Amino acid sequence: MRKIFGSVWFRIAALVLSVLLQLGVYVCLFLFFSEYGVWFTVICFLLSLIAIGHVLLKNIIAEYKLAWVVPILLFPIFGGVLYLFFGHSVLNKRERRRLSVLLNRREDAPKDPSVMEDLRNRNPVAAQQAQYLEQLSHARLTDRTQVTYYPVGEAMLKSLLDDLRRAKRFIFMEYFILSDGEMWRSILSVLEEKARSGVDVRIMYDDLGSLFVLPSDFAATMAEKGIKTCPFNRFRHIFNSRFNNRDHRKICVVDGNVGYTGGINIADEYINLKSPYGHWKDTAVRLYGRGVAELTSMFLAAWDYFGNTNSTLADYLPTETSSASGFVLPFSSMPASHETCGKGAYLNMINKARDYVYITTPYLVIDGSMITALTSAAKSGIDVRIITPGIPDKKIVYFLTRSYYKTLLDAGVRIFEYTPGFIHAKNSVSDDSTAMVGTVNLDYRSLYLHFECAVWMHGTDCVADIKRDFLETQEKCREITFDQISKIFVGRRASLAFLRLFAPLL
Repeated sequence: MRKIFGSVWFRIAALVLSVLLQLGVYVCLFLFFSEYGVWFTVICFLLSLIAIGHVLLKNIIAEYKLAWVVPILLFPIFGGVLYLFFGHSVLNKRERRRLSVLLNRREDAPKDPSVMEDLRNRNPVAAQQAQYLEQLSHARLTDRTQVTYYPVGEAMLKSLLDDLRRAKRFIFMEYFILSDGEMWRSILSVLEEKARSGVDVRIMYDDLGSLFVLPSDFAATMAEKGIKTCPFNRFRHIFNSRFNNRDHRKICVVDGNVGYTGGINIADEYINLKSPYGHWKDTAVRLYGRGVAELTSMFLAAWDYFGNTNSTLADYLPTETSSASGFVLPFSSMPASHETCGKGAYLNMINKARDYVYITTPYLVIDGSMITALTSAAKSGIDVRIITPGIPDKKIVYFLTRSYYKTLLDAGVRIFEYTPGFIHAKNSVSDDSTAMVGTVNLDYRSLYLHFECAVWMHGTDCVADIKRDFLETQEKCREITFDQISKIFVGRRASLAFLRLFAPLL
């Protein structure tokens, strides 16, 4: 994230500032109010113990608990305050219940149990993965959906513009970053024309993700053009308990029959009109057919939740199907206490791989369960390969990513860094049969804090395209060796090991 309020640097600055303030308070107390200093320290320590107790009782991963316990103990005055403002990272029961109801509006789209039965007859292992995703994400396995894979943003944009020009009923767009530039202007010209002709055009964008790249009068300007807008989780101040829960999804639905998702935002760097970090490698998929209903449902759930509206899913279901083979399951992942759909999807694919699993991710900041899954698969003879960026967009996260290399390499995982630039794609492919493309990064924020989405697929024609793109991209990478990692200065390794304690908070 390039926004200063959400950046890693801001979080580190806040931590440093809290330390300095705490030292200042202590100095003032013992210089001017020495008779109260001891009691003040005792009270702060007791309050810190209460905060720690609250952390330990929460149903969250152990790494996230440790990441809060350490600063609370180190900074008893301000540690508890920081936790009060920033520690509530998951949705509460009421929020999860309401979103679940919105996502599970299926009375208008009854489930077809024959689809799961068909997959179970063809591949029981894949059916287990699909059933898991269905139960956790309120999504549904579908067939009769054509999937097209785009290995770069430029190719996706051309296809997207063609589909937008064919819109007859509605266009739904939801993006983390919506930035003014050539990419956005080419899309906007089509949206304006469609809105004038009576097409229902709606745009949802993350209010923080687009904070400094959209004008303040964006909503009013769009309204004048007949385009409806809704900011996701409006940003008010950094002390909002929902500050960390951002909409990282990328969704576009046209007439309910065509849907797009993947890593590509609406900004010029995603189609290489700008090159802040070398060549920007990103990917997306286009769905045509029954599976688009799941993307539509995701969009409407967020639109109704943050816009206080009540849409009827039946009005936006697909009217066309495809004869394409294979199965697709688009799913959404929400901030949850312990088990999120994005993390579960990765773990399922890794744990059930029989020959290989290839993963592309811009960030690799992972917890113990993910490390165990990757290393266990590699030690079992599975060909595990991971591609990460060669040129980082966030240097601290890049260094954190590299801090995991030694453990993975020790187990036999092969790691490659994309030398032409920054790779933003979030892909995984396994055993020539199963793949996933979406918005889910392999880091704490994406797996636990953000709203994300992806398309899990089995037996579709584009699985071969995703594998081919991985291997072609690998040819443009440098493979990381154990010797290279071993030569890293001992002091840097120690500092990175300490920084990893706070990785869930960055």
